[in-house]
Amino acid sequence: MEFHRILVPVAGLEADIETVKLACRLARREKARILVMHVIPISRSLPLDTELTGEVKKAEKVLEEAAKLALELGCDIETDLLQARNVGPSIVDEALERQIDLVVMGLTYKRHFGQFSLGDVTPYVLKNAPCPVILYQQYQPE
Repeated sequence: MEFHRILVPVAGLEADIETVKLACRLARREKARILVMHVIPISRSLPLDTELTGEVKKAEKVLEEAAKLALELGCDIETDLLQARNVGPSIVDEALERQIDLVVMGLTYKRHFGQFSLGDVTPYVLKNAPCPVILYQQYQPE
């Protein structure tokens, strides 16, 4: 399977580092382009175009770190910052719009009511993505 366009959603997690590294390894092998994106969720009580300055600064820092890491790995990436009501549908929409061939996502180990949880975003992307999805789970020793 060939990958020409790889999407890497980042959220400021430790796993983001490994997902960018993985995407760069795959991109170099396939000569693919990488889009690293961060989605800022906007509450329904606020207008969609509300600028949350603190959140934007955090997101820009996350994207800058991803770009710096990619550059160190000899990989050129494109970054994008979006604001949306729901993160999962935004990732899927971006994958559709940009004709993405592969999504590489990272997640951390979460517990919800004592059980392992993927949250809301990951299951949505897995179910609705128009392409293969690779998940990287951040290892957390107990």
